[in-house]
Amino acid sequence: MRIDVSVLPALAMAFMLVFARIGTMVMLLPGLGEMSVPVRVRLTVALVLAAIFLPLHRQAYAIDLRSFGPVLQLLFQELLIGAVLGLTARLTISALSVAGAVVAQQLGLGFVTTVDPSQGQQNVIFANFLTMLGITLVFATDLHYLVIAALNDSYRLFAPGELIRFGDIASLLTRTVATAFSVGVQLSAPFLVFGLLFNLGLGILSRLMPQMQVFFIGLPLSILLGFLILLAVVGAMMGTFLEFLGGVLRELAPYS
Repeated sequence: MRIDVSVLPALAMAFMLVFARIGTMVMLLPGLGEMSVPVRVRLTVALVLAAIFLPLHRQAYAIDLRSFGPVLQLLFQELLIGAVLGLTARLTISALSVAGAVVAQQLGLGFVTTVDPSQGQQNVIFANFLTMLGITLVFATDLHYLVIAALNDSYRLFAPGELIRFGDIASLLTRTVATAFSVGVQLSAPFLVFGLLFNLGLGILSRLMPQMQVFFIGLPLSILLGFLILLAVVGAMMGTFLEFLGGVLRELAPYS
């Protein structure tokens, strides 16, 4: 029996191209692409997904190994597409960081920072809490399956070898950033109203009773009331965020 191994180089190159798109996306995804996740776990997830998607989209790659120019161009395109998909999800989750920063500022806790376990850098404690809660709810509500669906549909939205539409990519990223900031402010709207009314009341009180140390009374009271408001509205905040994230992911997976 004779085994034909002439297809192995082309198959290996196709796997490398699929892995380039998936690996870049996994590297930037919230939840999987965090610094706290071991590199071997991220690599394993990317390799498994690449092995699953290779039989589905092997025919989409027209590979000519006689010249490295087209292959390198395909590799650059796959890296760029994976970066766009992962960065879109990463920018979407940043709405919680915006909301957390605004909440901390309104409660007088803007100076309280901790190490963000996802990025390994200092961040406001409320932003860390909301971000970790949002990522947990993404996996709890099975929204991460939409990420896999978006990756599968990306082969129809961004077919390998086709000319990349940089204008559409720039429009997508710009719209995602603007919407994420808008949603972040909307999530923190109750605290903006609370901060305005509370500081207005403190200002009136300081005028009526100049001898009272308003700061020493106002700061603990602001923190206490702020935590009570957070306890009351955190469910609605997370529900609004999940609707926003689901809408973005469904836009990336229109065929699923």
